[in-house]
Amino acid sequence: MKVVLLAGGLGTRISEQSHLKPKPMIEIGEKPILWHIMKYYSQFGFHDFVICLGYKQYVVKEFFADYFLHTSDVTFDLANNCMEVHNNYSEPWKVTLVDTGLNTMTGGRVKRIQPYIGDEPFMLTYGDGVCDVDLNELLKFHESHGKTATMTTVNIAQLKGVLDIDEGDVVRSFREKDETDASLINGGFMVLNPEIFSYLEDDSTVLEREPLQRLASEGQLMSFHHNGFWQCMDTQREMKKLEDLWQSGKAPWKIWEK
Repeated sequence: MKVVLLAGGLGTRISEQSHLKPKPMIEIGEKPILWHIMKYYSQFGFHDFVICLGYKQYVVKEFFADYFLHTSDVTFDLANNCMEVHNNYSEPWKVTLVDTGLNTMTGGRVKRIQPYIGDEPFMLTYGDGVCDVDLNELLKFHESHGKTATMTTVNIAQLKGVLDIDEGDVVRSFREKDETDASLINGGFMVLNPEIFSYLEDDSTVLEREPLQRLASEGQLMSFHHNGFWQCMDTQREMKKLEDLWQSGKAPWKIWEK
């Protein structure tokens, strides 16, 4: 199963960092948060990634093109124009990097990568948030109910999409959150059936608006409630929080050895 990562936005709320690089490439523990997300998925056996790029997309492409320079010791033999990689370690990843446009909205970005997904379910999340959700249980839940979409929901007071969920975990409505809400919010980490593409029109489509609202009204959007750790990185303060967790050796999302 492929994992789609949304990594093309401007990251204006953390512009102190994002004026230099895309927000998913901002580093936690000297590695981009995008890398942390991919490592997490990989621990559950998901190794095939499609990354939706836009703003400063070349930075992400260069990171993976020069991946060994970021992860291994190397010797450059300048006279013979060759490079030797020492202690070679690389993840078992297949990474497809797609330029989905500078100003394309989230739904439009997903629509653009349809040719790389095919007619099969896929996972989707944002390139700026980490958690400790059990991805195997998430997938099992999605497969059990037969609906078009499942999103991980968390109860954190942030400006994210608000959900009205009934006792059977069916999402009845979806709207943008305001500061007074204390409702469950969209935490990303979704599983989507290929039918989702019929809900996406063009580059102007915002996934979190009409498509998810329509899915909710049709009873096709399900909630997988997560009570554990979840944190996005919208601000410098949140970046520092994640960095402090990493440096403490107690980062909840770090479930790998190296």
